[in-house]
Amino acid sequence: MKRIAVIGGGISGLVCAQMLSDKAKVRVFERESRPGGLIRCERIAGSLFHLCGGHVFNSKNDDVNKWFWSRFNRDRDFSKADRKSAVCLPNGQFVDYPIENHVYQLDDSIQKGFYADIDEMMKNPSPEPSSFGEFLRRQFGRTLYDLYFGPYNAKVWRRNLDEVPLDWLEGKLPMPTPEEMLEANRVHLEEKTFVHSTFYYPRNGGSQFIADRLAEGLDVACGASVDEIFVSDNGCCRVNGEDFDAVVFCGNVKDLPTMMAGRSVIPADLCDEIVRLESHGTTSVFCETDPIAYSWFYQPSAAHHSHRFICTGNFAPSNNALGKMTCTVEFTDFIGEADIRRELDLMPYHPRYLTHHYSPCTYPIQHSGTRGMIKQLKNVLAGRGIYLCGRFAEWEYFNMDAAIASAMATVKGISL
Repeated sequence: MKRIAVIGGGISGLVCAQMLSDKAKVRVFERESRPGGLIRCERIAGSLFHLCGGHVFNSKNDDVNKWFWSRFNRDRDFSKADRKSAVCLPNGQFVDYPIENHVYQLDDSIQKGFYADIDEMMKNPSPEPSSFGEFLRRQFGRTLYDLYFGPYNAKVWRRNLDEVPLDWLEGKLPMPTPEEMLEANRVHLEEKTFVHSTFYYPRNGGSQFIADRLAEGLDVACGASVDEIFVSDNGCCRVNGEDFDAVVFCGNVKDLPTMMAGRSVIPADLCDEIVRLESHGTTSVFCETDPIAYSWFYQPSAAHHSHRFICTGNFAPSNNALGKMTCTVEFTDFIGEADIRRELDLMPYHPRYLTHHYSPCTYPIQHSGTRGMIKQLKNVLAGRGIYLCGRFAEWEYFNMDAAIASAMATVKGISL
């Protein structure tokens, strides 16, 4: 059997390894002490802390669903939950999510502005937008942009939205037409009719349960950082002194030029483009909190820098220590503990600090040409037996089901 190295034990790497393990000898190199990548969890004071986000499973992809549920007992291991989300406006009002379907919950002046925007959008359709900010204004109207979409996304992206390109949006959630937004507000459409309005979540262990289950039966070397990938002229790849027939790289593509012993395998012009890739990190703050009715809520308020509450304490009773309710408060990029504590005092539900975790790379930023560059890089590396897979290997904002779909496609392209 051929030997394959998988670098990175996150969801993409684990899925690739499982799919390859019946055809080849696979070793997974994971630099952390346990697998999981961005879906890792830890117990803090008896409650479950998602170190980066609040990861759940749902998918409209039949192949992904079939593969995933072949690995898990849906009825025994998971609960199915309704997604209950809201937007917390600067005045403290909570409006059901998505906000464009629930404008009827807002005051008369905002409703009037929204309907005037819709009328203008229907009478005078706009040409294709050239930036993310322009897209949001044309898609939802100026009233909702100023109230929510503009300030919220400015917190997430930490830059002028008119400088954010549209490339990353391709293939994401379907966007409503003006007619659909009007009808949703006329009939008071409930969130449970919205795309991804339900999800599955492990009864115990959160997304770490998913990672640990997918790691079962695999040769996973934890605490094993990879400093060099050496590619010989005969097609052999050497990783940490071991020889492999192929490498599936699920780490951060920005590390590749250094890992691959200089610039000999990757052309210099691609190396230069890789170096210029940009991303954001996330500071996840784990808190005890007052009881919350939501699973997520979004915060456009300029009074503080957090953009999202993830109420993981509502995802499963086992997530909370007895008598506690917990949540994760998210900030884009790094924020220190002293500033965190000051910020928490400005937020609803009285979040009380337990701990925090900073992940330096969580949100890849795509620019015009990023996907073309990654495609070219994939072709170059595949010719040398190296395959890119995952959020930061492919520089795509993958959620869990998209990561699984990418792993499936990657494995199909490996000749064994």
